[in-house]
Amino acid sequence: MSGTAALCPEFRFILDGLELADSFCFNPHKWMFTNFDCDCFYVADRTALIDTFSVLPEYLRNKETDAGTVIDYRDWHIQLGRRFRSLKLWFVIRHYGIEGLQHHVRQHIRLAQEFAGWVAEHPDFELASPAPLNLVCFRHTAGDVINQQIMEQINLSGKAYLTHTKLDDRFTLRLCVGQTYTEAQHVSHVWNLIKQTADTLATM
Repeated sequence: MSGTAALCPEFRFILDGLELADSFCFNPHKWMFTNFDCDCFYVADRTALIDTFSVLPEYLRNKETDAGTVIDYRDWHIQLGRRFRSLKLWFVIRHYGIEGLQHHVRQHIRLAQEFAGWVAEHPDFELASPAPLNLVCFRHTAGDVINQQIMEQINLSGKAYLTHTKLDDRFTLRLCVGQTYTEAQHVSHVWNLIKQTADTLATM
């Protein structure tokens, strides 16, 4: 998901060391406003990939392939055919432009950082890990049970949706800001909902 942040120069630290990788991929359908599914996949040396998947029965042979004048993407994956996924990404890029995409990425990260600040300042909540981009991992200090209950109650309400993970073997809540139309009011609303739910559970 986080690969989209690299659209902004100030967040390209996430790519530090990428020059040592054999391959890199990120999913525009997770944060680049593109419908599911769409993946961008880069390889440093395409030869190894093509040698792995390439098959060339007689019915696929043609002059262009034999001459090396075309790139046969059938050789880049298991299936011979593929959907035109790149077209929808092209439309997104054409619609927003680089400045529009950067605006949304920066806005989402700003909102996530604001949320992380509220968590850090609250006596009953804590950040479970650093939150440099748009994903905030946090938890209530009262333990796993109340964190799971907070998530379940909020998700059942239909007013917001939280996910979870385990960090240091502790149940941890996850809030991700990345939807196209998310605004400050939505993030503020979900924070108030989290606090209200926690307070209600604490009195039960």
